[in-house]
Amino acid sequence: MSWRDFAGLRAHYAAGASPMKVAEEVLERIAAFADPALFITQVAPDALRARAGALTAEGPCGRPLWGIPFVVKDNIDCAGLPTTAGCPDAAVMPAEDAPVVQRLLAAGALLVGKVNLDQFATGLVGVRSPHGTPRNAIMPDYVPGGSSSGSATAVAAGIAAFSLGTDTAGSGRIPAAAQELVGLKPSLGLLPTHGVVPACRSLDCVSIFAHGVADATEVLQLAAGPDAADPYSRPAPAHWRALGAPAPSCRIAVPLAEQLSFDTADDAARFAAAIDTCAAAGATIIRVDIAPLLAVARRLYEGAWVAERTEAIRARVEHAPQTLHPITRCILQGGLNKLTVDAFADFHAAAQARLHAGGIFTQADALLLPTHPGLPSLADLQAEPIAANSRLGTYTNFVNLCDLAALALPNGRRGDGVPCGITLVGAAFSEARLAALGAAFMGETLPQPVIGAEDIALFCIGAHMSGLGLNHQVLRHGGRFIAEGRTTEEYRLFDMGPRPGMLRVAEGGVAILGEVWAIPAASLGPFLAEIPPPLGFTRVRLADGSAPLGFIAEPAGLAGLPDISARGGWRAHLAAKT
Repeated sequence: MSWRDFAGLRAHYAAGASPMKVAEEVLERIAAFADPALFITQVAPDALRARAGALTAEGPCGRPLWGIPFVVKDNIDCAGLPTTAGCPDAAVMPAEDAPVVQRLLAAGALLVGKVNLDQFATGLVGVRSPHGTPRNAIMPDYVPGGSSSGSATAVAAGIAAFSLGTDTAGSGRIPAAAQELVGLKPSLGLLPTHGVVPACRSLDCVSIFAHGVADATEVLQLAAGPDAADPYSRPAPAHWRALGAPAPSCRIAVPLAEQLSFDTADDAARFAAAIDTCAAAGATIIRVDIAPLLAVARRLYEGAWVAERTEAIRARVEHAPQTLHPITRCILQGGLNKLTVDAFADFHAAAQARLHAGGIFTQADALLLPTHPGLPSLADLQAEPIAANSRLGTYTNFVNLCDLAALALPNGRRGDGVPCGITLVGAAFSEARLAALGAAFMGETLPQPVIGAEDIALFCIGAHMSGLGLNHQVLRHGGRFIAEGRTTEEYRLFDMGPRPGMLRVAEGGVAILGEVWAIPAASLGPFLAEIPPPLGFTRVRLADGSAPLGFIAEPAGLAGLPDISARGGWRAHLAAKT
């Protein structure tokens, strides 16, 4: 296989290939994979060749996704291709692309077709479709994961370099774990859901499948942004970026041991290995209580949000139930009996869970979870179709209820070859931080982030650095880690107790190690207001010739305090103290 990801495709093009050649290769791969359940509607070969021919004739023209093939889950509109949501009787022919699709086409991507899904995006297994079950490209006897089953299979099989799915309860993460992919579930509203058949409209998001973090985040960067016709879309904060740099130190939250449940000892061992990998990379592991999150997760398929699913296609549930998949019908008919008084109990529980999640992210950069307890085989699922599906969502169902972002990553395989996965969960709009952590876990190198025109570079030398006690203030004000840095040899460092004080001196100075962060200019004043005397901001001279703002102390405030300059930085001083 000459390509599978963006880097491979771009190298293929650099070596002389054209989108026309890639289109032919895509058609050959579809034929070789030979899965009749994968596509619901494939772009006609002649139409695919015509689009590829136009891209070839035009050239890249600055389009970042030029000639990169992708597929779309068949609950997302593509002009000229029917949208069925896995229910042939519900097919409609959209006149225009959903905004996310339009943005990707404008970036030069090559649409290959609409792929299979759990009907009306209801399920985490990938088998609830009248079109059959897309084959798991890694382990054919196991579920492909749902509801975005076809979206994952097409990428895992090498037919597409990326795909769009949707994720309400875990549908952008479970299939990623099942087929060794990266599954990016953005913050609610970051990608508009206009042109998407609703499942739970208030919780739905468009998700992205790819082979690497860089590819997924590149698609996110291009597709993100509000849409005027979508009441649930929302603009990202001014500091938002899809990509970040891995900080030298971070804090990873992990559930209490008794809150983790796995299907096999191998599944448990793979998750333990992921924790060890993070710790070996320098992360501080923090055990946290996720009981409120697990509790609210159960409400997604037991409470008000079932009724929201039913509301989306109520007329069909009430008047044409025979057109629905039997399990889908059973779930959606249950929504007709939900009580409003119980819905408010669900809403209050979700608000409490969001508060609890917020507390976790004041002390940790991300929450590390198994993507699922274990992947069921097709035979397992046939024996327990409802229970197996519910168990898959143990660690995914609460994420959208709590307004969080998530990044699913491959985590090796069990002894029997079944893929395992982990998920990094973060606060809303924390995609850049999750991408940096995810890339570091996978050993992937991301492009170096830049300081935007609306940002101010800030040099941190103490407790505000990554992984330390006051770093949450930097993050709360929209800070993004850029790089480690070192001052010129004209500073001294003093121990002020919970934080250091740095002083510029005329002679006897040393270089002080710290970190450069990007802070939104609008946040700088409020951040400065939180800094107690004798500290303030001034320009700090760095060894690379730059002069960002940085923390400096008044000389009078340092009188009599221990001079710790010889240690070169606050981290080294803390290590020596312990």
